[in-house]
This record gives sequence, C-alpha cells and structure tokens, in this order.
Amino acid sequence: MAVKKYKPVTPGQRGMTGYSFDEITKSTPERSLLVPPRRHGGRNAYGRVTVRHRGGGNRRFIRLVDFKREKRDIPAKVAAIEYDPNRTARLALLYYADGEKRYIVAPLGLKVGDTVLSGSQAEIRPGNSLPLSNIPVGTMVHNIELKEGKGGQLVRSAGGSAQLLAKEGEYAQVRLPSGEVRLVRQVCYATIGQVGNLEHSNIKLGKAGRKRHMGIRPTVRGTAMSPRDHPHGGGEGRQPIGMPGPKSPWGKPTRGYKTRRNKQTKKYIVRRRSKSNR
Repeated sequence: MAVKKYKPVTPGQRGMTGYSFDEITKSTPERSLLVPPRRHGGRNAYGRVTVRHRGGGNRRFIRLVDFKREKRDIPAKVAAIEYDPNRTARLALLYYADGEKRYIVAPLGLKVGDTVLSGSQAEIRPGNSLPLSNIPVGTMVHNIELKEGKGGQLVRSAGGSAQLLAKEGEYAQVRLPSGEVRLVRQVCYATIGQVGNLEHSNIKLGKAGRKRHMGIRPTVRGTAMSPRDHPHGGGEGRQPIGMPGPKSPWGKPTRGYKTRRNKQTKKYIVRRRSKSNR
C-alpha cells in the first residue's frame, strides 16, 4: 500500500499524508456483520471519566471480527478486503463453504480469491489458523490466543507480527513486537503471517482536526496547568517541573517507573520487553 501526499493548498495539508486505499476492494461493509456503536465518552457506569481525552468524532459502525477462528476445517474464500475505521489493520471478508460470512484481520499478502482454513491440519500459509503445537519454529504469527478458545488477544494491529521461538512441554515461547518473550500454551491458536497495512506508521495527520474526527480530544500539558491541577503546574514563566522525575496528574511516577503488579502472569514472561520499545 502506498502513502498518498496532499497538495499543500492549506497550512494543514502541508505535511499531511493519507492512505491510497489501493488494497481495498469493497467500499461498503457487510450489513449482517455491523453493530450500532455505543459512545461512552470515556465514562464508566457511574458517569465518571475513567479514560481521558475521549469524545466526539465521526459516527463509526462496529464490525464484528472473528478473532476465535472457531470454524474448524471448513474452507473459506476471501471475498473482499475492506477498511475498518475502528482499527489500524484491514479486514478480510470470508465466505465459508457452508454459506456463513465472517470478518478476520487481513494479513500481509492475502488477496481476493484466496482460500483460508482454520484447524490443526491447515497449511502454513498467511491467513490460516493453527495451534502453536502445529506451527514450525521460526514462523511469524499474529492474532495469538492467551487462553484456549477465548480468541486472539495479542498482535492484532497494523504491521504487527510475533515469532515462534521454541517449544518445550506444554508451552511455546513467542517473541512479541515489543521484544518481550512470553510463554503461551501450545493448544492456543495463532494465525500465520504478518498483519497488513504496513504503511500505517508513516501516516501524518497534518492537523488537529483529523484527531478530533477520530474521537480523540485535546491533551493539555501538565506544565501549562496550575499546581492544584497537576504536579508539574505553577511557576512564573517557563521552567523545569521542579522534581526529580515526571509524574502523572495523580502524583504517580511515570517514564521508567514499573507499574506492573500482575503476579499471576509474571511466571509466563521469559524476558521483559526491550527498553527501546518502552
């Protein structure tokens, strides 16, 4: 996929780039796989903001994506490659042999007319889903399950891929895009290949309005606030934050401070992610 540049007829378009959508083959989504959106504005059931900087944006319908790949040993034909406004990756519309239609995350190299299969006897080809026990060591995979039958939870965004490093006992070692090496049960399913839309990281929004179209509201710097609103606030003019390290608005140390407290899954991490990816 190529990146499209805009003619700089306005200041916002001077550095703006966008998708060329060369790989998209169908402009209208499958109506049977659409769900009306529910907007919460970052608020929980009590009306309190728990996720900041959410609100507004264009109306977007939710596509029902099959992360479980639970239709075993039933071949499916790729009918179209579609755009999904809710994620960075593209979607592939599958027509199964029994007549059912489903969406999956489109891997790199998957084209209209290809046949994909989910099951332990499937071939090692992009788009096929197999248990980790049946995937050769060194293969690039995505959409990896953490719990058998729950559906893929890891490596689902544009350009993402994980590598199967080793198998020992009932666990397999998988290197994630962050550099972390993690143990995953070999009975868990993963999809062969790398997620498509590799040029997503090269897109430049160009103006603040495109961020608002995405439903993301502005973020105010802590140094621009008052001391009662943020630990970095206050002072006459511009000056350092006045503390050894930066803090969150609630006083928690950030940037380098380890906040992971999940002791139940700590045993599954063989190597922590590299510092360059933090």
